[in-house]
Amino acid sequence: MAAAALAGVLLLALAAVAGADTDGGDAAALGNLYSSWNSPAQLTGWSAGGGDPCGAAWMGVSCVGSAVTSIKLSGMGLNGTLGYQLSNLLALKTMDLSSNNLHDSIPYQLPPNLAYLNLAGNNFSGNLPYSISNMVSLNYLNLSHNLLFQEIGEMFGNLTALSELDVSFNNLNGNLPISLRSLSNISGIYLQNNQLSGTVNVLSNLSLTTLNIANNNFSGSIPQDFSSISHLILGGNSFLNVPSSPPSTITSPPQGQPDFPQGPTTAPNIPEIPIDQGSDKKQRLRTGLVIGIVIGSMAAACGVLFALVLCLHNVRKSKDGGISESKDVASTFAVNIDRASNREIWDHTQQDAPVSSSVLPPMGKMTPERVYSTNSSMSKKMKVSVTANPYTVASLQVATNSFCQDSLLGEGSLGRVYKADFPNGKVLAVKKIDSASLSLYEEDNFLEVVSSISRLRHPNIVPLAGYCVEHGQRLLVYEHIGNGTLHDILHFFDDTSKILTWNHRMRIALGTARALEYLHEVCLPPVVHRNLKSANILLDKEYSPHLSDCGLAALTPNPEREVSTEVFGSFGYSAPEFAMSGIYTVKSDVYSFGVVMLELLTARKPLDSSRERSEQSLVTWATPQLHDIDALAKMVDPAMDGMYPAKSLSRFADIIALCVQPEPEFRPPMSEVVQQLVRLVQRASMVRRQSGEDVGLSYRGPDREGGTADAI
Repeated sequence: MAAAALAGVLLLALAAVAGADTDGGDAAALGNLYSSWNSPAQLTGWSAGGGDPCGAAWMGVSCVGSAVTSIKLSGMGLNGTLGYQLSNLLALKTMDLSSNNLHDSIPYQLPPNLAYLNLAGNNFSGNLPYSISNMVSLNYLNLSHNLLFQEIGEMFGNLTALSELDVSFNNLNGNLPISLRSLSNISGIYLQNNQLSGTVNVLSNLSLTTLNIANNNFSGSIPQDFSSISHLILGGNSFLNVPSSPPSTITSPPQGQPDFPQGPTTAPNIPEIPIDQGSDKKQRLRTGLVIGIVIGSMAAACGVLFALVLCLHNVRKSKDGGISESKDVASTFAVNIDRASNREIWDHTQQDAPVSSSVLPPMGKMTPERVYSTNSSMSKKMKVSVTANPYTVASLQVATNSFCQDSLLGEGSLGRVYKADFPNGKVLAVKKIDSASLSLYEEDNFLEVVSSISRLRHPNIVPLAGYCVEHGQRLLVYEHIGNGTLHDILHFFDDTSKILTWNHRMRIALGTARALEYLHEVCLPPVVHRNLKSANILLDKEYSPHLSDCGLAALTPNPEREVSTEVFGSFGYSAPEFAMSGIYTVKSDVYSFGVVMLELLTARKPLDSSRERSEQSLVTWATPQLHDIDALAKMVDPAMDGMYPAKSLSRFADIIALCVQPEPEFRPPMSEVVQQLVRLVQRASMVRRQSGEDVGLSYRGPDREGGTADAI
């Protein structure tokens, strides 16, 4: 009897599975999404452990056959992330998750066949995921009212079906991508309230009926064909009141008239003349012709006079070279710095107009006081192009107590770093560049570097707060991250409160990977770090990582300078191709990141001469053991006392093995590394919510963050 009952239960279960209305991949993806939202009770029917979304009519889910085609959950108070399985929803056409509290970055892989995507009104950070470029059916994209803060990538080349694009009310910066020109069916673009810059010429010749680009940093001319856009809002920018193809004679706007009207408007209006007023028209034409001749004559006379003055000035300049030479060099350098702010990095000797070589002073005379004079017009332009705050040497001396030993935080290849306490209570970190580490060209190039790194903005990168160029000194001022470096916590702290849990280490690896992904794949051109190591990973109170020294590769130490022990300590992170040929690429950074992951796993130094010869090189010693589960368990930092999940450990080791491959072409890009680490972290979060249920752990123990370290 009991056997018959058991058989009946099994038959019912099999019948339920066989009768499920939803594709298994779609059901798993929605289950992962529900887990990533912390299983909200308001979503009736939803389940994290699988189920039948189509057959059970999950809230907000629509299906066609067994495929999920629509998810509409706007304004449901959802809190969490978007998981990592959205790309499995192959039939999904509509996804509306607007007006919730979703956060973190938008996943790198989205449903590939979406036609409608609305994620507006959330707390997403980072950038637009590049997978959008492959969503060829996308008709509507709305990511407005979020916290997106990077540059918009070149991702619109294949989106010929897109009719409306809205990324307004974010903190997006940089120039508009050229691929916007490919939006052949676009009718509405909303870019207002960002930090976008450059010209808007890429938006010309589009079939737009609505364009809102207000409150950005756009400059240049307004394209003439904007006059055909019925709903056009341009205010809050720095446009010139001229069309993009100006006539040969350009007159200034009437006195008191703004360069361009604010708020909703169209391109400069040409007044219409009624047909029945032909005589008035002729009279105005005659008057205009007379005025034009007078103005043209005056302009010609002024041109001749200006040419005579210029010739006399050049004669005087050839006789009196000293002062005028420095002014020419300073102004030329200032123009190039302004161009650097628009992503056109020019050498400071390149010029717009021909200049005799006799005007340029010998390089030995290019003193900092002459090039960076605080009284010159060039310094004013520097304040425009460099977004970081300028500091004086005097203020930094006061804040660091004259750069005393007690304020010293550390020392790098470019100089020492000091803690700076300002009278208003702000605490910053000041990197005092050692003049012996810079060549003369690097000294002159310093402000270009400052301009570039001041535009790096990522939650896992230490932001540049200011700079100082005064009295021959060069200093960089950063935000202070107060919980020490990863290197110090792993290798020098004996305090048990400073022991990093497995979850801490995973978070540090993921945050550092995201910083590198931003440098390599978001920044244009890509930024190679060149000095990635645990000493350059700063930790805050929550043990979130912040990568330092980003963008400083341009200030390479002088090769003639004696190599310090600190620089030698970086060699354990260097990729084989750098040691052999001096070549360093983004793939070399990937190798260094793999070494940092090994450090996190083992708490061993990359090079340790105190160990026996076979174990002195961490990579050489560890690599053969990464796929041996028993040997791997013995490699783990003893301070963790076995409190880590075995499955997660194995997957972590697999990522390390990919990163430290000797051939750079076989190492993965950082976006792929990020995706794998995201899966590890999210699986850990999902498993921990299973109330301590045993799911096959090899190593298990109480999690130091308050949960249970389950298998991943």
